[in-house]
Amino acid sequence: MMLPPGFQSSGDHISTELEPGAQALFTTRRGGFSDGPYASLNLGRWTDDDRQAVERNRTQIEAQVGVPLTYTRQVHGSRVLTVTAPPDGAPAEADGQATATTGIAPAALVADCLPVAVAGDGAVAMLHAGWRGLAGEVLQEGIRALRELGAGGQLTAAIGPGAGSCCYEVGPEVHAVFAQSFPQARRGSNLDLKAIARAQLERAGVETVRDVGLCTICSPPELFYSHRRDRGVTGRQAGIAWLS
Repeated sequence: MMLPPGFQSSGDHISTELEPGAQALFTTRRGGFSDGPYASLNLGRWTDDDRQAVERNRTQIEAQVGVPLTYTRQVHGSRVLTVTAPPDGAPAEADGQATATTGIAPAALVADCLPVAVAGDGAVAMLHAGWRGLAGEVLQEGIRALRELGAGGQLTAAIGPGAGSCCYEVGPEVHAVFAQSFPQARRGSNLDLKAIARAQLERAGVETVRDVGLCTICSPPELFYSHRRDRGVTGRQAGIAWLS
């Protein structure tokens, strides 16, 4: 797995330092306990995978990160929660989390959508961004949450593995959503989600944006889950961010 500058292999996964004291990890599907179409490190509870296997997978990743992970029920929207502890009970519906608390790690589950980590000045966010989330400005909401937490200085973002412009074909109704604001993101019948994300981050004041440059659809199937490639029967990898 060839990685661009700023990203490193971390066991079976990919890590990056966002800012001094802020880290992000993008998991692969390797090294877990699930079988069949969910093999092997499926972190998604809302799949048809064996629940015990998913919990073992989550426990294993928490052990690598070193702090508890916090999850939401993702709905392809733009709501970003400020979190200080793992949820007590069922997770809330949201597509992003921001925190200034050490000892927890916001996570976003993906299988073609983009996991985007943003950090600066003692706060960090993890955001789930598909085309609907990008259209709804989930990234801008994440940055707003960071600013409200006191991140007043430079921001750094990392875009993890997701659907690439090489493979992400969409219909005219989706192209129409971005035609005026991001015409450069159209690649024939394909859409460049990462170009949209980068442009939105930069317009919102993020000084440094790094992209891991990996497409979940055409990467080796044993490396990442892909909802599109696997026709909906697949697991979920995660983007995870935390303050160290």
